[in-house]
Amino acid sequence: MFEEFSVKEVLTCFMVLFAVIDILGSVPIIVTLKQKFGHIESEKASVVALILMISFLFIGDKILKFIGVDVNSFAIAGAFVIFIIAIEMILGIEIHKQGEAKSASIVPIAFPLIAGAGTLTTTLSLRAEYHDINIICGIILNSIFVYIVLKSANWLERKMGEGSLQVLQKVFGIILLAISIKLFTANFAQLVQSYINF
Repeated sequence: MFEEFSVKEVLTCFMVLFAVIDILGSVPIIVTLKQKFGHIESEKASVVALILMISFLFIGDKILKFIGVDVNSFAIAGAFVIFIIAIEMILGIEIHKQGEAKSASIVPIAFPLIAGAGTLTTTLSLRAEYHDINIICGIILNSIFVYIVLKSANWLERKMGEGSLQVLQKVFGIILLAISIKLFTANFAQLVQSYINF
């Protein structure tokens, strides 16, 4: 497993998940929740999100096999989810409505803010192109970064300002849009090829 370790793949997985999680773009939401509940359990939220992502990386594949869906098809579905998230970020619209928050640690911070449908879909979709060890490293690095952001959300908001956060959100939206197109074309080509060979 460790012979498959690649710094380049780790950085790519980190950046893809970083763009999907968009923790910096979520700073205004995090600050609002902190004001509402008084305290965000950063450690618990980060660890739960980490466990969810790593678990889905392995169990998700088994679930797909059980229901008869291949990784390429799921990756294409993931590409559509990422595409929608990117459109939301770029245009500033809300396609998926979130329910009302019940707590400020596991829900809604760990799920669905950090390890939401888009993140879990992306995590599994990455398996079509990258080795597990590199995806896990990318997940761990993102969880550490998430923890740091959760701990310093108020400070970040004061330093960056609303305008900077909006610009950052749109930049990551464009990156996500490009990722979704690449993910779709690569897996669609593999899917077509497998049907031709079949």
